[in-house]
Amino acid sequence: MTRRLALPLTLLLQGAALLAAVPAHNLASPNAPLRAAEPLRGEELVVIVNAGAGVKEMTEEEVIHIFMGRHKRLSTGQLAFPVEQVGDPELRARFYKILMNAPMAQIRSYRARMWFSGQAQPPLEIQTSEEVIELVRANKGAIGFVERSKLVDGVRPVLVLHPKDKP
Repeated sequence: MTRRLALPLTLLLQGAALLAAVPAHNLASPNAPLRAAEPLRGEELVVIVNAGAGVKEMTEEEVIHIFMGRHKRLSTGQLAFPVEQVGDPELRARFYKILMNAPMAQIRSYRARMWFSGQAQPPLEIQTSEEVIELVRANKGAIGFVERSKLVDGVRPVLVLHPKDKP
């Protein structure tokens, strides 16, 4: 009987130790009122493709399908190669919040289901906007997102995402 209880008790103690390490201000009280999400403010984001890809513009739905792995080609027939910046987690979260009104946890959950079922591949993860631009500039099928102020020659903005004033 003692052996059967040893493992669950160990896991319980480890969980309690982890919980104790979390600062109290990060834990919501079960009776605390729900707060609205902070409004999304900041610079406009642009979805970019290679200037020679032949794509003039894209809809939000087309971009969602490519980044979520549902579509594998751009409207020109070119194989799509989505790239996302992970070096700035706030930028990445803002992109998906504006585009899909979804938190990163929901995006990761959906992608995990798609990838583990073999239906999709994850976007290539790049650290900086400059690296995203260079990769998109060098590959006709690449598609990424950056802040509008980072636009340079060799890439074409195909969709502008405006920060929302309301959550």
